[in-house]
Amino acid sequence: MKVLQCHLFTIVGVLLFYHPAIAQVDQSAVFYSNNEYSKKIEEAQKFVSDLIIEKNIPGLSITIATKDEVIWAESFGFADLENNVPAKLNTKFRIGSISKTLTGIAIGKLMEENRLNLNDPVQKYVPYFPEKKWEITIGGLVSHTAGIRDYNYRNGEFLNRSDFKSIEESVNVFKNDSLLFEPGTKYSYSTYGYVLLSAVIEGASGMDYLVFMQDSVLSPMNLKNTVPDVNARIISNKSRFYDESDGEIVNGYYVNNSNKWAGGGYLSTSYDLALFSQNLLNNQFISESTKELLWTPASLNNGEKTNYGIGWRIDIDDKGRKYVHHGGSSIGGRSFLLVYPNEELVIAITCNLSTNFDQYSLFKIVELFIE
Repeated sequence: MKVLQCHLFTIVGVLLFYHPAIAQVDQSAVFYSNNEYSKKIEEAQKFVSDLIIEKNIPGLSITIATKDEVIWAESFGFADLENNVPAKLNTKFRIGSISKTLTGIAIGKLMEENRLNLNDPVQKYVPYFPEKKWEITIGGLVSHTAGIRDYNYRNGEFLNRSDFKSIEESVNVFKNDSLLFEPGTKYSYSTYGYVLLSAVIEGASGMDYLVFMQDSVLSPMNLKNTVPDVNARIISNKSRFYDESDGEIVNGYYVNNSNKWAGGGYLSTSYDLALFSQNLLNNQFISESTKELLWTPASLNNGEKTNYGIGWRIDIDDKGRKYVHHGGSSIGGRSFLLVYPNEELVIAITCNLSTNFDQYSLFKIVELFIE
C-alpha cells in the first residue's frame, strides 16, 4: 500500500546550549524553528510535504541554517514503517556520496598539516597500488580526473553484500584495472577514486581510515550522528531503508557498504550535515584558503574547467549566485547538501527511500530564505 503521509509533527526542540557557530537543538525532537521565520517555514513545509507525496517517501528530514543559526529543522514520516517509529532530527539516514564531501574535508585537513600534497603520486602513500601507464596524483583523485573506473554495475559491485575487512581489500577490487584515460584529460565520476583516497589518508595519517575520520574530523566538528554504516554494529536511531516497486514501498535490497566508506558508506542526519557546513562557513575546522580550494572547480590539462572541486560540486544558479553542493544516492536513501557561500545559507535533506531529487528541487526553498 501507499505510505500514509504523516501530518507535521508539533514537538518543539529545546535550545540546549550556544555554540559560537550554531545554536544547538534537541535532536531527539522532531521539530525546531526560529519563530522569526515562521511564515517562510510554513511555505517550505508545504513544498516538502509535496515532495514527500510526489516521491512516496517514508521518512525525510530537512535542516536549513545560516552561518550562525538554525532556521528550521524538521523530520517527517517514519524511520521504521513496520514498527511505526517516527523520524526524528537524530534519525541516521544513508547519505551515499556525500561521504565524498566528508573525505574531501579530511584531505584538506591533511594538506593544512603538510602531510600530503595534491601533486603527490598515489604510490607515495599507497605502495600496494600498482604503477599505471600514467602517473596518478592526489589531485586527480579528488577531482575525478584520474581515470579510475567506477562500479561495474553488471557484476553487482554497487549492490555489494560482502564484508570488506580493510581499505586495502576494497582497493584490490579495481587496483589491477587499466585507467580509463590519461589523467587530466577527462572528467569521469568515480566512487573508487575516493576509495583509493581513503587508502591515501591511511598512508598520510598512519591511522585506519575510519579511526582517522572519527578522531580527526567528525569528533572535532561535533558531528555526533555521523557514523559509518557498519551492518554488524548496533547503531542508535538508524533508519530502515526502503525502495519502491510498482508503486508499493518495500524493504531495500540488503547491501554492505564496507567496500566504499570514503565514497558512499556513511550515515548522517540533515542536522549534522548543516552543522558540518556551518563549520566550513565559519572557518572553524579548516582555513578560508583551504575551504576555497575545496570549492574551486578543477581544470583539465587543456584548461577546460569541470564543476568539481574536492568533494564538492560548484555551480552558478540562474540568478548568478555561486553554490556548492553534493548529492548522495544509496540503496534505501537519498540525501542532498546545498550551500550558498556568499549568502551563508545551508540546506540539508535526507530520506530513507531509493529515489532522486537534486538542487533544482530545492531552489524554491532557497528563494524563501535568501534575503
